[in-house]
Amino acid sequence: MDANRKANLEAAGIRVEDALGRFMGNEMLLEKFLAKFLDDASYSRLKEAVSLGDHEEELRASHTLKGVCGNLSISGLYDLTTRQVALMREGKWEEAEAMMPEIDRAYDTAAAAIRG
Repeated sequence: MDANRKANLEAAGIRVEDALGRFMGNEMLLEKFLAKFLDDASYSRLKEAVSLGDHEEELRASHTLKGVCGNLSISGLYDLTTRQVALMREGKWEEAEAMMPEIDRAYDTAAAAIRG
């Protein structure tokens, strides 16, 4: 991974050095898992659940997305989904759902950086 790639990922809120620590410094493995992030269905499941008002699935999808982002150090999206999950657990569904535009932007930013 060259310096420009790292800088672009960092600018998108992906803490590359933290993620590399989880992957024992293996950049190729990190790149593989970042690519898998793009195929992960948690984000699309979250969007669909919100559109249907399916609170149980909203919580499950947001929690899963939070975990994926945490493991990959996608910090911006991780922080947002952490807040969203907390709101959901407090029964504050409208507030949690109102976070979706911000979550959409963070997801799109991370996904664009991963795609390169």
